[in-house]
Amino acid sequence: MPRRDDIKKIMIIGSGPIVIGQACEFDYSGTQACKALRALGYKIVLVNSNPATIMTDPGIADATYIEPLNVQTLAEIIEKERPDALLPNLGGQTGLNLSSQLAKAGVLAKFGVRIVGVEADAIEKGEDRIIFKETMKKLGIDMPRSEAVYSAADAERVASGLGYPVVIRPAYTLGGTGGGLVYNVEELRVVVSRGIAASIVGQVLIEESVLGWEELELEVVRDSKDQIITVCFIENVDAMGVHTGDSFCVAPMLNVPPELQKKLQEYSYRIVRAIGVIGGTNIQFAHDPRTGRVVIIEINPRTSRSSALASKATGFPIAFISAQLACGITLDEIPYWRDGTLEKYTPSGDYVVVKFARWAFEKFKGAQDRLGTQMKAVGEVMSIGKNYKEAFQKAIRSLEIGRHGLGFAKDFNRKSADELLGLLKEATSERQFIMYEALRKGVSVEALYERTHIKPWFIRQMKELVDLEEKILAHKGKALPDALLAQAKKDGFADAYLGRLLGLPEARIREHRKRLGIVEAWDQVPVSGVKDAAYYYSTYNGADKVAASSRRKVIVLGGGPNRIGQGIEFDYCCVHAAFTLRDAGYETIMVNCNPETVSTDYDTSDKLYFEPLTMEDVLSIYEKEKPEGVIVQFGGQTPLNLANDLAAAGVRILGTTPDTIDLAEDRDRFRKMMDRLGILMPESAMASNIGEALEAAGNIGYPLMVRPSYVLGGRGMEIVYDEDGLRTYVDTAASVSPDRPILIDKFLEDAIEAEADALSDGASTFVPAVMEHIELAGIHSGDSACVIPPATLTGKHIRAIEELTARIARELKVVGVINIQYAIAKDTVYVLEANPRASRTVPLVSKVCAVSMARIATELMLGRPLASFGLAARRAPHFGVKEAVLPFNMFPDVDPVLGPEMRSTGEVLGMAPSFGLAYFKAEEAAQPALPLKGTVLLSVTDADKKAIAAVGRQFQALGFRILATAGTCDYLQKQGVLCEKILKMHEGRPNIGDAVTNGEIHLIINTPAGKQSQYDDSYIRKAAIKYRIPYITTSAAARAAVQGIGEHRKGRAGVKSLQEYHRDLGVGKPGKDSER
Repeated sequence: MPRRDDIKKIMIIGSGPIVIGQACEFDYSGTQACKALRALGYKIVLVNSNPATIMTDPGIADATYIEPLNVQTLAEIIEKERPDALLPNLGGQTGLNLSSQLAKAGVLAKFGVRIVGVEADAIEKGEDRIIFKETMKKLGIDMPRSEAVYSAADAERVASGLGYPVVIRPAYTLGGTGGGLVYNVEELRVVVSRGIAASIVGQVLIEESVLGWEELELEVVRDSKDQIITVCFIENVDAMGVHTGDSFCVAPMLNVPPELQKKLQEYSYRIVRAIGVIGGTNIQFAHDPRTGRVVIIEINPRTSRSSALASKATGFPIAFISAQLACGITLDEIPYWRDGTLEKYTPSGDYVVVKFARWAFEKFKGAQDRLGTQMKAVGEVMSIGKNYKEAFQKAIRSLEIGRHGLGFAKDFNRKSADELLGLLKEATSERQFIMYEALRKGVSVEALYERTHIKPWFIRQMKELVDLEEKILAHKGKALPDALLAQAKKDGFADAYLGRLLGLPEARIREHRKRLGIVEAWDQVPVSGVKDAAYYYSTYNGADKVAASSRRKVIVLGGGPNRIGQGIEFDYCCVHAAFTLRDAGYETIMVNCNPETVSTDYDTSDKLYFEPLTMEDVLSIYEKEKPEGVIVQFGGQTPLNLANDLAAAGVRILGTTPDTIDLAEDRDRFRKMMDRLGILMPESAMASNIGEALEAAGNIGYPLMVRPSYVLGGRGMEIVYDEDGLRTYVDTAASVSPDRPILIDKFLEDAIEAEADALSDGASTFVPAVMEHIELAGIHSGDSACVIPPATLTGKHIRAIEELTARIARELKVVGVINIQYAIAKDTVYVLEANPRASRTVPLVSKVCAVSMARIATELMLGRPLASFGLAARRAPHFGVKEAVLPFNMFPDVDPVLGPEMRSTGEVLGMAPSFGLAYFKAEEAAQPALPLKGTVLLSVTDADKKAIAAVGRQFQALGFRILATAGTCDYLQKQGVLCEKILKMHEGRPNIGDAVTNGEIHLIINTPAGKQSQYDDSYIRKAAIKYRIPYITTSAAARAAVQGIGEHRKGRAGVKSLQEYHRDLGVGKPGKDSER
């Protein structure tokens, strides 16, 4: 069937900011869809609030709207752009929910927009728990016994009938948000109230527990001719009870009989036919290995997290194909490398894929490391090997958690078998590492199966690794026998891990195996749906089947798994580097292990190596490909950590040198350079023990900012106010030592923070923008809202920052990009730190200022002079406000307070003609939106009362009712602000908790600062998260909020495409890199 000609312009709704449960896999899906649809000749209107993604670059779609994702905004864009069709299933749960809401609100009918790919009623069939249950009943497919409810009382009734434990599943949510497994009525009440609040329709399903059953997934694709294929069979190693986003899984299924796989496939085909999805669908089943009963858990009638994994695991680009199918193309018109056309597709491949999640529990004080039905992972890795053991161990070394193997993690090796079994009572992020040591201590495979429900085959494979490791340990201090080394490499043992086990340098292991001819061989994953494409993986279990060309080539090292502090922004930079290198005539080679990203799409680079970012793997690729150089400054801390060792091994690093990177990260060296240049920094010291720390504190004076050296995302960073706080920090700081000292800086109270990104060729520098942070110093830059251009900084300070940035970049001889962070206190500009690499703000600056920073930086690394670009400073006629998006809804026990350690998973951008309107838009995009009327609660510390009085007066002028806690209320009343006193929780009833629960409060402003108030009032902030009430924890953000509300009330900022904003800056069509 040919492409549809009744539609010319298609709207795609993106998934918004990166959050737990909905990450950059949708950036990958959406980018693929745009590419497919533009190739078919359609005009694309893209709407997404996320500035960090390649998807929202101006050349990916014809019109790109970085706007809040809500019905009102989308209706305005539809009215303006008049698309013929809406493709709803590429923006995750967000895109699906909004498409359904637009249909129900009558917006699509009003403007003649039809939904393609999946109809609005199909979305309901898949997402509404009641309708889904009815559909499955008609199809004769078993489900866990369940009932959908809208109240806690009904939930208790249903749970009583089913028997505990029960599973709570909120409708229309992502990542299991608000759900959980509960064992008693008290837990039920807590989780149900949370789940009802999380669901957009206030509905939760109370479901029979299938805890411990096998969890199995299929990715299927259907076209308009009703041709259906199965792209991938995924087996979750973790049993039911752990969310699939947290679950360790493999493809193909390694332990599932062919007849069961056939049954699941037949069920899946029935389901997609009944629901009517055109394109990809993810279907999740549970199977009881004892009775053989199979039940369906849920379907996702859209591309999903598993779709991205399935795409990368099989070489089948699901989103790319789904977009074509939605527009009338059928599977028998799309090429298939093996059997002609895609309707004949079957999963194949002589390799095993492992996905392993990465978590960030350490970022959230008070969070329990416990895995359940609500997703907690912030990222994941994928590895490919010829056998399970090889792929499993590659996945572990891909995680970048300081472990190259499974053994000797934390103190698990020192625990007894009984202690280890005790740790396995509940699933945690450490479960595989604990099981490994339990096997070493003699715990049986059967005992571990009983405790974890992980199938015996996987545990036996692990036991074989443990047994081999014990043989290796018998040779500690000396070289391994040749045969044992060969076996270890075939089973996936990394050079670095073997070195650790034997007490030998990694280089000695590498030299030994290379002498024996034990080197990584390479094989390919062919790509379906396109002609002559593949990507590559290493193995020690086969011959090398991949040729290297003699072309000029450059390797780009990616960022590895997503984590807090290193997210999609770095993948954005790597993708731009690949595009730019290709345009410059180089063969581009990408190395990365993250299945969610655009950098690991089959055609982003000329050659993709789906590999861990370790010395062993990168060096092996370098030696095979013999490139002119390697780019390390775009992938965040991951490649930087390798830079010195790679350079020492003879690898040519392009751009800024590893020594310069080290100088900037070594606080002592960097301070000496700043002193020599006469540039001010806050007074600081380094300490390797408590004595040195106390001496430094005496010299500098409290409060202090303390942190470990060499970290990203403010890991382990805290403000301490006195000696007790400093002692506690040093006692608990991870591995403080002469090699890893802690850094101690004077904390500049009430300072305004700013930062600048700059481009440099080693001699000249260009600063596209200075960013002003809205939160004061003490909040990590990744968590602080910021504005371009600055809203309150004086011209004098902006010029000083630009001049200092140019001086520092020149002194460091930066070639590429640099980010420098500043604090302005008492009319003085201080340098806080310099990062001679891509920062997380590169995409933001690029989009707001219409300067393609990553592209230009890549060309600078290739030797092009900065002057040749003709860059000139331009005053933007608009403001861009970035706001961080925080995952506290997934950690309900954690106090949602901002501080010097980064906690955000993603960000949004609001663009408008004024700062206030841009700030309001950013908050609207981050959700929940600021209220335009109603009641505001003020509860602030003494230090903030003066600032909050002005805020209170503005709220009063806007007609808001003001509630305040005792101290704040007394102060405000003395300042002439009308307010009513409200009781704190311990002061009696009715109190703040009652008012929040009753929906009487619409905005909360609560500022914790200082030692005591870090712990006060956390219940206010936790309640705000639960009931989705906007809450603000800094006085600076409160000022911005009331300004935004006031400006928005005078007139809503209209919708405007990024291309229009860029034309306002005098920039025409984007460069070739954006056209991809």
